[in-house]
Amino acid sequence: MSRPSAAGDPTAEAAAADVEADVPAADAAATDAATTGVPARLTSLVQALRAHGIRIGTGESVDAAQAMAALGLTERELLREGLAAALLHHQGQRAVFDPVFDLYFPRAVGAPGRASDDDRDTGPADSDATAPGLHPDREALRERLAAALAADDQALLARLAAEAVDALGGYGATPGSDGWSSYQTLDRLRPQTLLARVLAALRAGAAQDESFTDRLEADEIRGRIEGFRRLVALEARRRVAERRGADEIARRAVAPTADRVDFLFAHRDQLAELRRTVQPLARKLATRLAARRRRAARGQIDLRRTLRGSLSTGGVPIRPVLRRRRPARPELVLLCDVSGSVAGFANFTMLLIQALHDQFSKVRVFAFVNRVDEVTGLLGHGRADPEGLGTRILTEAAVTGWHDSSDYGSALGEFTERYPDAVGSRTSVFILGDARTNMAPPNAEALRTLRDRARRVYWLNPERRSLWNTGDSAAAAYEEVVGMYECRTVGQLSALVGRLLPI
Repeated sequence: MSRPSAAGDPTAEAAAADVEADVPAADAAATDAATTGVPARLTSLVQALRAHGIRIGTGESVDAAQAMAALGLTERELLREGLAAALLHHQGQRAVFDPVFDLYFPRAVGAPGRASDDDRDTGPADSDATAPGLHPDREALRERLAAALAADDQALLARLAAEAVDALGGYGATPGSDGWSSYQTLDRLRPQTLLARVLAALRAGAAQDESFTDRLEADEIRGRIEGFRRLVALEARRRVAERRGADEIARRAVAPTADRVDFLFAHRDQLAELRRTVQPLARKLATRLAARRRRAARGQIDLRRTLRGSLSTGGVPIRPVLRRRRPARPELVLLCDVSGSVAGFANFTMLLIQALHDQFSKVRVFAFVNRVDEVTGLLGHGRADPEGLGTRILTEAAVTGWHDSSDYGSALGEFTERYPDAVGSRTSVFILGDARTNMAPPNAEALRTLRDRARRVYWLNPERRSLWNTGDSAAAAYEEVVGMYECRTVGQLSALVGRLLPI
């Protein structure tokens, strides 16, 4: 059931409007928010968060408006934390909330003001003079950036990020630039090359400190440089949003939450975040499966025992007696393609099913590229290393033969021949893969044999349905034999596993 929208809610808008009555002019973002309309900004923020899959109801929207009325608009970071506490349900949603908040409640409006002379004078003298190919103004900006990184001055770093985007990030032929690019800014400024310069400044200031450690300091400076890169990306996004509209940028330029990222396009950090969600998701799915199993065990009404029991109530069957069913726990087999980009999807699903192993009498996991090998032991509780699961499978299991490309036909044929005892009348089989055979024969007959042996066979495909049957995809041939389901995100996987897993 969908929650009602905060947009147009008179209670939320009235609470938010209380903030407009007294907006100090000290902060540019506060002044701009008052000009645009605080209720409109708040409801737009809520709608943008909903578009990214964060469930926010009217109650949370009213709480956020009341938080704004209490906190005011002068302390932007305090307002950020207050709205996050009112609107979010867990810490993992901050990755979406923070960039969206920055769009609707920006740090500043328009081009950055000219830095003060005090800011420009900071920074150690550099003996290597101006680097080849750098404009003198750009080198002066690098000098100030190095000094700010050494001092870890966050306020100055934010101002320098704004200046850098304004001076180096503009592109286009029209007056005032067609847009701003964080990539172009960082490519021209090259903050990553300032590490040695910042370390030299720190060494000069810490010469008497016997506990000074170069490696720790280098890691710390790398973290500060990465933080500055994020500030540049934030500033470029803010400037583009002013021209194109915050709604469009919030929709197109904000990374989705981990559970909405396509498995095929998830990068390493996103896959690591997904692995951290395995256990909570497994607990939720285990609760659903247990409830389904309880409902299925109730059985039908036992008419004879119900009528016999109704004699004590004058023939009225007040207490129906059910035939108790005691179904045996089913068996589960996973057959997973672990090649290329599909490996992230397969590894996550293997970890999820292994976390649900208590719900089944037996779980067996098989991996393949063009050969099949059982990897159930590699997922055992004594080897809890989700980060290295893919590497362990590729190095310890015989999943490749004469080449490293997927061959579903060979893998399916080998599985039906080598492991006939793995699948029986109580076994449900899940095949994980994109069905791309690299132009090899699909061998649908082997899949048909597998279907006839098993209780159920399901195919989970991490590609968009619109891409099935394009190029070397044999999805149509396999879909004629077994049911194939699009499964691109954790949300889709959770829904499918909860619906398709046998009880």
